[in-house]
Amino acid sequence: MKSITAIVDSVYLGAPNIDDLAKQPCALLEMTLDGIVGDRHSGQSRQAWGHDKQPAGTVRRNERLWSAMSVEELAEINQSMDLNRPVTAADLGVNLCFKGIVNLSQLAKGSTLAFPSGAELIVEEYNPPCLDMGEKLAGLYTDKAGQPITTTAFSQAAKFTRGVVGVVEVGGVIKAGDEVVVTPYQPPIWIARLSKN
Repeated sequence: MKSITAIVDSVYLGAPNIDDLAKQPCALLEMTLDGIVGDRHSGQSRQAWGHDKQPAGTVRRNERLWSAMSVEELAEINQSMDLNRPVTAADLGVNLCFKGIVNLSQLAKGSTLAFPSGAELIVEEYNPPCLDMGEKLAGLYTDKAGQPITTTAFSQAAKFTRGVVGVVEVGGVIKAGDEVVVTPYQPPIWIARLSKN
């Protein structure tokens, strides 16, 4: 798959001292090898939780320094959930929302995102929808008929469109309106050669 160029639609920051899954719109994100300056998910390590391969509480490498969604996949989630008002990228707690990456959630580990400042991000994995987010949204939204939504509505709607998380390869600044060059991961040529033997 060839590289594509998309646009940074919006950027968000989650302050460490605020106990909320949502993140707030901001002017720019300052990326360092430790993550996003001022974001609660920054830092080279984190504690494992229920879905990790390590026991909960184990200190492990932080592969979730940033999270991203696309406008296109967010629209799919909103269409599926049929809510009284659209869920926003801020409500879903992502740092970056892109426009023009239809299948962002399908980017393989090792795919890169390059920005004009020189910042480079690497995709680590798909970001599955979690029950905590579903419970939060159930308390904030109703369907178009005014009826409550279930705590599992988000997980069902965002099953394959929740976006990706990753690490920082090169630091720099990212802001809304920036172009982003997305290069899907391609196995090295030597691997293809080995498989032919």
